[in-house]
Amino acid sequence: MERFEYIAPCHFGLEAVLKREIAELGYEIVSVEDGRVVFAGDAAAMCRANIFLRTAERVLLKVGSFHAETFEELFQGTKALPWGEYLPKDAKFWVAKAASVKSRLFSPSDIQSVMKRAMVESMKASYSTEVFPESGDAYPVRVFLMKDEVTAGLDTTGESLHKRGYRKMTAKAPIAENLAAALIMLTPWRGDRILVDPFCGCGTIPIEAAMMAAHMAPGMNRSFTAENWTHLADRKCWYRAVDEAESLVDPDVETDIQGYDIDEDIVAAARANAKLAGVDRMIHFQKRDVAALSHPKKYGFIITNPPYGERIEEKKNLAGLYGTLGERYRQLDSWSLYLITAYEQAEQAVGRKADKNRKIYNGMMKTYFYQFMGPKPGGSRRQ
Repeated sequence: MERFEYIAPCHFGLEAVLKREIAELGYEIVSVEDGRVVFAGDAAAMCRANIFLRTAERVLLKVGSFHAETFEELFQGTKALPWGEYLPKDAKFWVAKAASVKSRLFSPSDIQSVMKRAMVESMKASYSTEVFPESGDAYPVRVFLMKDEVTAGLDTTGESLHKRGYRKMTAKAPIAENLAAALIMLTPWRGDRILVDPFCGCGTIPIEAAMMAAHMAPGMNRSFTAENWTHLADRKCWYRAVDEAESLVDPDVETDIQGYDIDEDIVAAARANAKLAGVDRMIHFQKRDVAALSHPKKYGFIITNPPYGERIEEKKNLAGLYGTLGERYRQLDSWSLYLITAYEQAEQAVGRKADKNRKIYNGMMKTYFYQFMGPKPGGSRRQ
């Protein structure tokens, strides 16, 4: 059984969540670095990781790594990698993205150009030919430079894994699906517990929660670039992974998941997205102001992505908005509140210091995931 190394990038600050997911799939963790987890597995791991991972951005098949401080070293290091073992003679290949951190080589376009030329030279040696038609399947390459260490991988995913395929309608500044899933996974919430998102927007947090409750794999209804790489993972690998995912779905699970928003059109969009995801039966969406947040039962969870106030005129309203959220939260019996925000006065406005907070980079924006934890059911310890 051939063993490959894979690289799974994720949001900065969520590496531990992704590591746990990969370990639960049964794969060996090779290393955990800022913004990515490296793991080892067979060809089937490529298929299963793409279909089952909720918090990764994509899955890269690692081709190799080397040290480079000059473009000549970059060229020679890239040329020495075993591209012919991965790319067929007619492969369409290019460096789709280059990222550089704390490295002497930092121009993405120059890195891409040099590496492409080096890949061509490597392929010439592998196939003893001067001409490559690039008329076959796509093999996009992604490269990271960290402290002059170059790592190159083939992008098996294509369109980012956060695009599950259900979100056709979006609100302003929607939270990415993989980030929403990670936030839920950072809480003790499970499918038999109450979950309310009072700022649900297009419904991403409730939909991701419902998919988790029903054991629906996030990638089971989309396609991936590597599906055509049959010399690395044949079609049966993909079919088996999809069959596995479908066998785990529990369509009859009972849930109490609710999403509110003050915009009726956005609520309609959330319902439409939930229907596309196949979880509309499991979520109750309604037009409702956060000031009307209430629930008769104990031990529920608020997990939410409230407005951050990106514009100056919006910032003036944030203290009142977060204050209202905190007031309504205190009226709920033994609940927990989890919110992600870039608003620096969130704790003061909510009226309580968070039990925990976690720094997470949402793109380039630094945010904090504030965790106000209530008691566990049947005991006084926090959940």
